[in-house]
Amino acid sequence: MKHFIIEEKENVVHLRIARGEKYNALDGELLEEFASVLETVKETDAQLLVLSGKGEGFCAGGDLSMMKDFTDSQKYDQVMDHIEKIVTTIYTMPKVVISALHGPVVGLGLSIALAADYVVAEPDATLSMNFIGIGLAPDGGGHFWLQERLGTHRAKHFAWEGQQMRAKEAYDHKLVDIVVNGSVFEEADQIAQKWSKRPLKSMIATKQIYHQYGLDRLLQYLAKERQAQWQLRQTNDHMEGVQAFLEKRTPDFRGE
Repeated sequence: MKHFIIEEKENVVHLRIARGEKYNALDGELLEEFASVLETVKETDAQLLVLSGKGEGFCAGGDLSMMKDFTDSQKYDQVMDHIEKIVTTIYTMPKVVISALHGPVVGLGLSIALAADYVVAEPDATLSMNFIGIGLAPDGGGHFWLQERLGTHRAKHFAWEGQQMRAKEAYDHKLVDIVVNGSVFEEADQIAQKWSKRPLKSMIATKQIYHQYGLDRLLQYLAKERQAQWQLRQTNDHMEGVQAFLEKRTPDFRGE
């Protein structure tokens, strides 16, 4: 296993993204492995899953190195298949899933984090759905998660503005469920260990009752996001956004 660390501890399984030198940015290889490793984790006996990231941040979003692959529709569809598999597996997993956030949590990384049942964050965590910065719209179910937590009107504004929130502000807006004082890794583990004494079969049953109906809506959002991203990747604004990011300058968007 190249990009992930799995550790089982009594009734809790920890899954950590281990590309810390790149802020756990998600490229095609990592996404494929992520989809596969979640199936492995799903089959463990543990009833709680803690998802975290190694290094200085949870996840900086999609690696821009993937952009050159997205001119090929077949490669694009493969990547989107992996993304959709990741978020639907987390959403439907018969476990209570906790995402433990620190540092940057951006774009697709935020979509994945919000697929969890509980979002726990260190005060220094910064959350942003900043697809707008490169002329794209959220994917990975981003529209679905934001609507679930913020409501449609505020979800639109959050996506449009590429707004960055620190953990306390994100908590006030209900994007984060718990802000911890210490290390999010230790605190999330303590929360999971405490919750392992709860009637988890009852909690998981409630999750499954809600999510079996939510899954149809999520899949509809994912299909629309896939279509929209492909179209947006052909626009001048997207090309300008990527170029500006690489050149570390403000993009000159023209609505084209």
